[in-house]
Amino acid sequence: MGLSLSPLALIVLLACLTALHQCNGNPFRRNNPFRHHHHPRFAKHNYRDALTKSIMFFEGQRSGRLPSNQRITWRRDSGLSDGASMHVDLVGGYYDAGDNVKFGFPMAFTTTMLSWSVIEFGGLMKGELQNAKQAIRWATDYLLKATAHPDTIYVQVGDAKQDHSCWERPEDMDTPRSVFKIDKNSPGSDVAGETAAALAAASLVFRRSDPTYSKLLARRAIRVFQFADKYRGPYSNGLKKVVCPFYCSYSGYQDELLWGAAWLHRATRNPTYLNYIQVNGQILGAAEFDNTFGWDNKHVGARILLSKAFLVQRLKSLHDYKGHADNFICSLIPGAPFSSAQYTPGGLLFKMSDSNMQYVTSTSFLLLTYAKYLTSAHQVVNCGGTRVTPKRLRTIAKKQVDYLLGDNPLKMSYMVGYGPRYPQRIHHRGSSLPSVANHPAKIQCSAGFNFMKSQSPNPNILVGAVIGGPDQKDRFPDQRSDYEQSEPATYINAPLVGALTYLAHSFGQL
Repeated sequence: MGLSLSPLALIVLLACLTALHQCNGNPFRRNNPFRHHHHPRFAKHNYRDALTKSIMFFEGQRSGRLPSNQRITWRRDSGLSDGASMHVDLVGGYYDAGDNVKFGFPMAFTTTMLSWSVIEFGGLMKGELQNAKQAIRWATDYLLKATAHPDTIYVQVGDAKQDHSCWERPEDMDTPRSVFKIDKNSPGSDVAGETAAALAAASLVFRRSDPTYSKLLARRAIRVFQFADKYRGPYSNGLKKVVCPFYCSYSGYQDELLWGAAWLHRATRNPTYLNYIQVNGQILGAAEFDNTFGWDNKHVGARILLSKAFLVQRLKSLHDYKGHADNFICSLIPGAPFSSAQYTPGGLLFKMSDSNMQYVTSTSFLLLTYAKYLTSAHQVVNCGGTRVTPKRLRTIAKKQVDYLLGDNPLKMSYMVGYGPRYPQRIHHRGSSLPSVANHPAKIQCSAGFNFMKSQSPNPNILVGAVIGGPDQKDRFPDQRSDYEQSEPATYINAPLVGALTYLAHSFGQL
């Protein structure tokens, strides 16, 4: 007997199928006739949902006075007297990870990478663009305060050793909010170069939407870079006891000077910076074979960024950076000549046991960005005679992001709040302690450790947080005390924002 449906039933059926089509992990999606016909590829993941969450995470890391449109509502105001001990206003900014210290070096890098994500892929972000810009502005407003005095940068608020001896909510924080700075007598070209890069990159983000703010950021970036270049030295010399081993500058400061100059070149188009790069590039390590890109080492990022000037803007003097960028890409391609990257049995790029996911997200971003530059220039990567196409780079990046979102041996999403199974006991004070709304009374410094040691899931979901991730054999214990694998960080999420935007767009989800 044939199935006949009334017009109303047909409409209901169509609506149901459409709703199914939009669900993450829809089992009928492969054969769904209502799929976007101009995006025939099947997407297993809801990249748009992951994008929304990856940006929302930053609201959970906010320090200072929270706005009325705060979306992670279990957080409250904190650090409202930050800077007072030195008579400066350092209220605001971000807690970098699972503790209550504001470290300027990773905060600046986070800002640069969030800005680069918007510069390359913001045109595809649709409704998330405003949220991404707000995440950047929360950081740049703070960096402007931290650089308000010439030849001085306030690079840290909070004493990490004392902070780590407590397990308490940022709202309850009563450890010393000590302020640490760099200046002419105790320089820090690394943190200053990164801060200049962040301000310059962000000036491009706001160029059209807020030209006055954009100009302020660019002017400050120029001044901060002059300070970084004139008074040279790593910040972990003068501030060793404070910043090491947390955010010690292991790679030196040369990479940040090249990176800062590259961003000022892109933001200002002033020939001074191109000249600076041409004169100093080799001395600053442009051709070094280090293939790790993260909060400490910027060489690879600078190579990819400067390759754009050659590939897209046809600046012949930067020809070498295409070769330097290719060398990095070739190191990632399994089986290619010069391949050196290690992958877990499940296929995840594995750089190191502590917070490995930061290298997964930063590398995925660089692959997609370089693919974009190569495509506009009709070029490919040359790996010792092997041609590698932009499409191959995008495939590798997608595989890494898909692993992060759940395509892995444990079928575990490493983004909190995304997918059916994700980490429950992340190493994060605010997330693991009862919220102020549920427990208004103060939780004292050492009392918090009872919660830290408990096996219960965290009571507050830090939506969008991406954590350190599995070990080199794809194992993940989900233990709160395991900060190497279970701690989130702003610089893990920042480059992922760009990668997720590209993937959401390319699968017709934005």
